[in-house]
Amino acid sequence: MYQKHRPNFLTPDPSGLGAASQAPASGASHTPVDARRLAVRRAVFATLVLGTIAALTALLVVSFSGDGVSWAEGLMIGCFLLTLPWTAIGFWNAVIGLTLMRTRRDPVAHVCPIAEGDTSVSSRSSTAILSCIRNEDVDQVAVHLDAMLGDLSRTPHAAGFTLYVLSDTDRPEIAAKEDAVFAALADRWAHVLPVVYRRRDDNPGFKAGNIRDFCVRWGANHDYALVLDADSFMSGAAIVDLVAKMDANPRLGILQTLVVGMPTSSAFARIFQFGMRLGMRSYTLGSAWWQGDCGPYWGHNAILRVNPFTEACHLPVLPGKGPLSGWILSHDQVEAVLMRRAGYEVRVIPRETESFEENPPNALEFIRRELRWCQGNLQYLKLLGLPGLLPTSRVQMVLAILMFVSAPAWLLFMATGAAIVAFGGHELVRFEQVSGFTLFVVILTMIFAPKIATVIDILADRRLRTAFGGPARIVASALTEIVFAALMAPVVAVAVSLFVAGLPFGKAMGWGAQVRDTRALPLGLCVSRLWPQMLFGFAGFAWAAVFAPSLVWPLLPVILGPAIAVPLALGTSGEWVGRLALATRLWRLPEETVPPECLLPLRLSAHAALGVAFVPPRAFFEPDLEKAEA
Repeated sequence: MYQKHRPNFLTPDPSGLGAASQAPASGASHTPVDARRLAVRRAVFATLVLGTIAALTALLVVSFSGDGVSWAEGLMIGCFLLTLPWTAIGFWNAVIGLTLMRTRRDPVAHVCPIAEGDTSVSSRSSTAILSCIRNEDVDQVAVHLDAMLGDLSRTPHAAGFTLYVLSDTDRPEIAAKEDAVFAALADRWAHVLPVVYRRRDDNPGFKAGNIRDFCVRWGANHDYALVLDADSFMSGAAIVDLVAKMDANPRLGILQTLVVGMPTSSAFARIFQFGMRLGMRSYTLGSAWWQGDCGPYWGHNAILRVNPFTEACHLPVLPGKGPLSGWILSHDQVEAVLMRRAGYEVRVIPRETESFEENPPNALEFIRRELRWCQGNLQYLKLLGLPGLLPTSRVQMVLAILMFVSAPAWLLFMATGAAIVAFGGHELVRFEQVSGFTLFVVILTMIFAPKIATVIDILADRRLRTAFGGPARIVASALTEIVFAALMAPVVAVAVSLFVAGLPFGKAMGWGAQVRDTRALPLGLCVSRLWPQMLFGFAGFAWAAVFAPSLVWPLLPVILGPAIAVPLALGTSGEWVGRLALATRLWRLPEETVPPECLLPLRLSAHAALGVAFVPPRAFFEPDLEKAEA
């Protein structure tokens, strides 16, 4: 059944607050079962983080000259404080995550105490699958959805789902192709489940507005909605499992999966997502330990309860003018805290469950995504006063802001220190050479702690060692990824800092289509986008040569990446570089060692390069009509 619809225009919430005091529906409760345990965990975690911040700050203060702290040194201390929360949080998340992985038989159940649900019993619930797209590669989106429906059709539960392709495409040629391709997709699966295609001529509210329009028009027809991005992919078993968990836990408002990167032939994405794969396991376990029912929502590869979402998560239109006003870009965290305010739990399953996404294929696309997130997170400054938020939710919004405030704070810290050395004497030089080096090593260890923790867990587990390619390859991949991450971090920090500096002057990011295919970046484009980073890097080398030659080596992790930003971006883009990265067998994922059956219909280029044997398409794409009729 193919349905094509035109939407009504969205109307903003006139109160500007969403549903501020929405009463929990039946089955929901303001007081979670493990409230006391969570309160203790949060108190312990806060003590650890604040104690760490205090200790590191004290070390910095003591390291300054003994004749008092000057105003410039005071500025450095203030900037340093802004960079510490996420560093300390990441470190303690990693420590807790590693402890749970090595001491608990089922660490996921320990941090996510929800009923599993019975997938052998047919659910009576109705679930909408929402594919949110805007000016995307239509054929690629259709391949993902086709394979997903094929895998879902192998389960006995496909009849309980409806696929909605929610398009915000504004390019006529792409819109015309969407109409044809999704009509064909609907015909192909007509005997299994309905497919609805809807396109808005404009995109008020961006992705949140796209989903809001679905809630207003069709939300009453469904119990749950599985939210997907254009590059998302989930197996049928993973989807059915989410529905079973929602059925078994009526207090759950949003259940987020742990999203991992698909096998890819992009060198940049391979290195990046290998690092994410390492960091996410320990980090997410540790954060779930103290966040509990105030967990994260990342806006995709998650299932939500439609009725409370519709009633409680209508986002406000931010007042005023400028980039931080109007529709909210980073909608997910706001929707999570509003759902929690309505009395429903928001949880993450810190386990890899065949829930995939595609990561940015090159450095420029990665930076562009970071800047969009930066603008969206800084909009939370206008939302901190929302009434009725739980304390943990409010802290999460503050941390989301600090995530992008820390980059300019870090650069200002460096610039102030350089100015002191250049114009204020040599006391700081002695600090950098002695105490500063110790502080630098401690901070660097804390930053990479989530990855180190997961590597330790993988090396201690024979099954995981095999899945990731063996001990030698794991260690080599982890070390090279850490070097790559260290080179990229200041490159991104410079971009974020310049963007933040431009916000008062109207600099803003839109919600455009993302580049998802692997292609070689043009030299001119890289230079035009990354010249500020190169200028920063070369200026750092020049400063060290003139004022403090002995500091070149300690400064190398800060200035080398920006200095080589253009060749770094060029060298990690392009098909041939990706093929070379695949040939080395470095940064290998378990889905490359043993490809899951659900991914085979996608015919990923990484799998092809690794010699994976594909089953003929019809074996995957043709619906099982006998099962559907039964």
